[in-house]
Amino acid sequence: MKNYIPLLKDIEQYVEDKMKMVDAGHDMNHIYRVLANAKKINKVEQGNVFLVEAGVLLHDITDEKLFEKEKAEKELNSFLLGLGIKQELSETLFGIINAVSFGAEFDKKKQLTIEQKIVRDADRLDAIGAIGIARTFHYGGRKNREIFNKAIAPQVYQSTKEYRNSDAPTINHFYEKLLLLKDKMETNYGKQMAEQRHVFMLEFLEQFYKDVGESGFTLK
Repeated sequence: MKNYIPLLKDIEQYVEDKMKMVDAGHDMNHIYRVLANAKKINKVEQGNVFLVEAGVLLHDITDEKLFEKEKAEKELNSFLLGLGIKQELSETLFGIINAVSFGAEFDKKKQLTIEQKIVRDADRLDAIGAIGIARTFHYGGRKNREIFNKAIAPQVYQSTKEYRNSDAPTINHFYEKLLLLKDKMETNYGKQMAEQRHVFMLEFLEQFYKDVGESGFTLK
């Protein structure tokens, strides 16, 4: 493969320009944390460096939670072609981007490439542990969701649409996504990195329920 590494700076600048208006949970700080995770995993897994790092930089750029998806995809494809990236490689990058989403996983089950696994794991690591807790409550606050309601039990979603349309209390998100991620990690090193963050979330929930005087929910 041609050396596309020098194009990473152009891609980073493109993403930085696009992400200026998104919420703090998905801003460039998030992307840089995911990139750091991906680099650690890739030292072990040995995926293609350009695909991994470009995939991380671009992984939220067509997210329907943040942008008009169809428009964002067209703009991104034009940008990549303008950099001299062939259509086939552009499609590979889109494949990495589209494999990251937790919500999309309900509708699409397929074999992942090593680069897709690395980028997915790196992003999911930023959804758990202390930073995952902070991002979860930030998002819940932005959506004006209840923090906790004992009468509303966590759900097991059957489709992307169900998951996307949920307005459940923020604590439910731990059981509906965050606590599930440890066992959904795709790489061995990603699994190792997820262990401590998972334990921290369990400890947080234990203290949370003590503080509110409730027994809490059980992970199914």
